[in-house]
Amino acid sequence: TIFLQTSSESPAVETNCRDLLDDRVQVQWRIEGEWLQVTLSARMREDQYVSFGISGEKYRSSMVGGDVVVAYFDSDTQRFHAIDYFMSATSQCDGKNGVCPDERIGGRNDVELLSGERHMGVTKVVYRRPLHTNEPINDKPIPSSGDTYVIAAIGPLSSRKEAYAHGVRDKNNEDIRIDFGSKDDRQCVATFPTSGEKEDSLHPWSPAIIQNEDTFTARIGPAGGARGYPAITGHPSWGIAWYINDLLIPEIYVERGKTYTFMVEGGDDRTNPAKYHPFYITDSREGGFGQRSEEQQRQQRVFAGVSYDAEEVMGYENEALSGLNITEKALAGHYCEWEHKTVDKSSEFETFTEFFLTLKLNCQPGEAAVLNWTVPEESPNILYYQCYTHNNLGWKIHVTDQGYQATLNHATSSAIDLIMLVIMSFCSTYLVMR
Repeated sequence: TIFLQTSSESPAVETNCRDLLDDRVQVQWRIEGEWLQVTLSARMREDQYVSFGISGEKYRSSMVGGDVVVAYFDSDTQRFHAIDYFMSATSQCDGKNGVCPDERIGGRNDVELLSGERHMGVTKVVYRRPLHTNEPINDKPIPSSGDTYVIAAIGPLSSRKEAYAHGVRDKNNEDIRIDFGSKDDRQCVATFPTSGEKEDSLHPWSPAIIQNEDTFTARIGPAGGARGYPAITGHPSWGIAWYINDLLIPEIYVERGKTYTFMVEGGDDRTNPAKYHPFYITDSREGGFGQRSEEQQRQQRVFAGVSYDAEEVMGYENEALSGLNITEKALAGHYCEWEHKTVDKSSEFETFTEFFLTLKLNCQPGEAAVLNWTVPEESPNILYYQCYTHNNLGWKIHVTDQGYQATLNHATSSAIDLIMLVIMSFCSTYLVMR
């Protein structure tokens, strides 16, 4: 058991209680003067967060526009956190828009952490926040009487300990109303549930490999839940990822000195961060070059997809930048996304090939952006294709000398399996029709 108390006084006992997210989250609250005090408990892993707060819409529970507190235990520092967030969109925070800590977008953290506890898979954080702040955009007032629509979620933490996208089942999908000024509104079960997460036992999909190809399509698609992006890369996922030649984050093999073409369909509408995913090639395992500070950008080598003027190039100790032939700041193209035909069924299939048949392609009007990249001779052996505005959407590029052939195994045959499965599905349908 890990316990931390930041206040000299013991937190007052809340008189109201609700169970949320199929009893995985429990919220207790009471109003003390001009403050709302909340005890937030969640059965979750140490690399996850729990969020709770005010809906973005007045008459239903909506994430967009929401004002929430994100609480978590940082196992690296052994500290608990309760952070004030504003959600201008359901996309990853890019420093201006998305799911962002208030402090990162020019606001203030109005949440005061009182105590935290981690015991038997449950994180419990006690915090308080003012009923009213002087931040009209990032913060919503908390009424002292009357119903208020609220939202809650559990999701993964990024490497910078910020909230990443939660799964479909990890947020409230029904409208929830709470009267924060109520007394003795106790609707919780007697004991907090002890069941673990089912997804922990899911077998991950085998990673795909592409070699002996010189033309690639780059589109957006679902990350594949617990079987997909996080299992393949070891990184948390935002819920979407790059699909290269219609494969989920395959490892691509390229040769030094050869030229390759990427047809990028990541979305070029800068006003919609959830569908704006410029493509670039870097030595960073995370990507997200556009949301980095100038100093952080200098620590990341960029090989294609981002343009600089002569002075900017000289400012970087990075010869690879001098070979860029992209005329735009970020390469994106129109938006194409592999979407679920119904709901996410990644947990139901042992292979990506089977899961892929549950998706449909949806493309907005426009054309793909074209990236022609000649691999520099001095390139390192491992690079990454990534998203310019968001972290953790892409994966590895293996850079080899000419004539190299990767050793194929069952994990590299995803494209062949996919073609065969589609053919078999078509043949079965044809026979039934006859």
